Amino acid sequence: MKKTLLVLALLLTNLSPSAAAPIYAYPVVGCETIYGKYHHDYPASDIKAELGCAFVAPIGGVIQDVSRKDRWSGKTNLGQHRGGRSISLIGDDGVRYYGSHLSKVMKGIKPGLRVEVGQKLGEIGTSGSARGIPRPHLHFGISYQTEPGDWEIRRGVVAPWRYLDAWKVGKDRSPAKAVAKAKAKAGR
Repeated sequence: MKKTLLVLALLLTNLSPSAAAPIYAYPVVGCETIYGKYHHDYPASDIKAELGCAFVAPIGGVIQDVSRKDRWSGKTNLGQHRGGRSISLIGDDGVRYYGSHLSKVMKGIKPGLRVEVGQKLGEIGTSGSARGIPRPHLHFGISYQTEPGDWEIRRGVVAPWRYLDAWKVGKDRSPAKAVAKAKAKAGR
């Protein structure tokens, strides 16, 4: 399985098998995507894609949170439920990566599970507050670590677009310094 994922990651990043394995991968594979530089009132990116496209681990790490059930209701609009089906991953670089609005979380993905870069975690959808939006998307957030379930931080503290731009063309660009700066600024 790991060898297959490495080969897939190499193909996705246009590297030859003799090159070093990538540390980072673009988090959506199998379809065309678009995303902007800005998000509502906090740093994040909505990566628009077709329903069912693969959401993959942007880095190797350990799963922190998984929400398999879409608990969002427009009547209550609770922040912790806005993401619908979602996954948080603590990367090997110490950064938390968050993907939400999934249509599906892959079987076996659970807190404490070790995953590798490029491993399929779920599929793009319209769960949570994305229900009724015409184009499915992956809400992608980059943040520092906090306690499991901390939805306000995990949704994003550093704008991901610079990293997404690099990963999309096979370059390893780390958000670790920017995340550490955001954490220090927040006094955490």
